[in-house]
Amino acid sequence: MEKPFISIISPVYNAEYIASRLVEAIDLAVSKIHSNYEIILVEDGSPDNSWAVLEQIAHQNKKVKALKLSRNFGQHYAITAGLDLAKGEWVVVMDCDLQDNPDEITNMLQTAKEKNAKIVLGQRVERKDSFFKVWFSRLFYKSLSYFSGSEWDPTVANFGLYHQSVVSAIAKMREPIRFFPAMVKWVGFKVVKMPVAHQARNEGASNYNFKKRLRLALDIVLANSDKPLRIIVKFGFIVSLLAAIIGLVFIVRYLTSQITVLGYTSLMISIWFVGGMFFMLLGIIGLYIGKIFEAAKERPIYIVEEMIN
Repeated sequence: MEKPFISIISPVYNAEYIASRLVEAIDLAVSKIHSNYEIILVEDGSPDNSWAVLEQIAHQNKKVKALKLSRNFGQHYAITAGLDLAKGEWVVVMDCDLQDNPDEITNMLQTAKEKNAKIVLGQRVERKDSFFKVWFSRLFYKSLSYFSGSEWDPTVANFGLYHQSVVSAIAKMREPIRFFPAMVKWVGFKVVKMPVAHQARNEGASNYNFKKRLRLALDIVLANSDKPLRIIVKFGFIVSLLAAIIGLVFIVRYLTSQITVLGYTSLMISIWFVGGMFFMLLGIIGLYIGKIFEAAKERPIYIVEEMIN
């Protein structure tokens, strides 16, 4: 069979009432570009009836490849499952909530050809999200930039166009902590950013709450940077320097008979402060060791329970 010109990947979660509209919108947009394409929908252990809807869609539309994961692995793991299956010369990754507009795919392809780029990332210049979500997203990426030592654009997420050479390079990365934008950044290749229309959410609400975003940020930092350890080392050096200065002050005061009884308060504060620093350092090291332990298990990144087409 002839390989498809373009593959569209979308991780599906809580999309029971929007999956049909998603496929219709993709079909309408991509059929204008090329007749040979595939739509890969990866159901990521959704608690609703998303899989039943995907089954029906896949049986009616042979361009749709539906995958059901054995449980909820996470959005970036579902994206990996789609990338492993994609055969297109170009691959599009987009969310299933239709906030990413399929009509932008044409513009992305045109931009890739004009700029001779292998990656075109969609910039959500005017986001149709709540103020709190936009503000938290900016805070998330700003903190991530600081701790990871790499600049992150808060207007860019997963929506983008990727050449098969980029997808093949990412497919070789099998580390257990998955963050698709970080992997895209690491493999290199020429990147172009393009403003895209961002639409209001059609159904439901985002599943990324504060706790999930915090956990994701921690995983990303631990997987891509040793900056937390460097910060602790710097902080420890500063504490040691201050302790030496304070120690000299107390020695001078003792030699000049200004101190006759050592202070109980200063002693207790020093013990608790140094003890807290020590346990925090052990905790950070423990987190890194925990991630090494997870990687050493070499478990599969995801498990496919069922496939259609």
